[in-house]
Amino acid sequence: MTTRRVSTEDLTKKYLGKPALNGVSIDLNEPGIVGLVGPNGSGKSTLLKIIAGLLKPSKGKVLVMNQVPDRLISKETAYLSEVDSLYDYQKAGEAVTFFSRMYPEFSPEKAKEMLRELEIDLNDKIKHLSKGNRARVKLALTLARDVPLLLLDEPLSGLDPIVREEILNMIIRYTNIENQMTILSTHEVAEVEPFLDHILFMKEGRILLSENVETLRETQGKSVVEAMREVLK
Repeated sequence: MTTRRVSTEDLTKKYLGKPALNGVSIDLNEPGIVGLVGPNGSGKSTLLKIIAGLLKPSKGKVLVMNQVPDRLISKETAYLSEVDSLYDYQKAGEAVTFFSRMYPEFSPEKAKEMLRELEIDLNDKIKHLSKGNRARVKLALTLARDVPLLLLDEPLSGLDPIVREEILNMIIRYTNIENQMTILSTHEVAEVEPFLDHILFMKEGRILLSENVETLRETQGKSVVEAMREVLK
């Protein structure tokens, strides 16, 4: 049986009767970087939470690695929330130890290598770190997990341009593009386009575009931004 990393069919999620997702159907199998792009409030975070097994859909089907996702799917999936959930009382090194106890597939050596490269001392208290350094620590802890699917919810949000560039470079350098799929949500389309293998464009809870980026460029002669403008006409 073919392993489908992420597959949804007519996926709908409602909050107080109002749809956050409206009939989302996607089929993603290939490793690489998937850009989940769209304006704020388009349903990106809701979709990632359902894929991560943190939310249940109101209707429709979702499979991750051929399984219906629940909290146990975390063995196959690493999820980076937009919300900062680091513990202020911990040191950076203690956060690494905490993750190594939580997740068997976590590599403390890889996490420490990233933190060294980012010039974050393992003895630095989380509560004393800048917003940019907290974002770096969050990402390092996520990327140090050897899982087939990485879900990164707005990892660039609220960061200055230098930190955003560094975050993108970390994702490229430390993900295994031959074996891992990374779904990265953002509204910074032009900034992430050079790194993308596949594009999912959302608006008002619907997928308006799902396409291989190379196909867009070579067969249609369009950039991601141009293709998005086309579907919005």
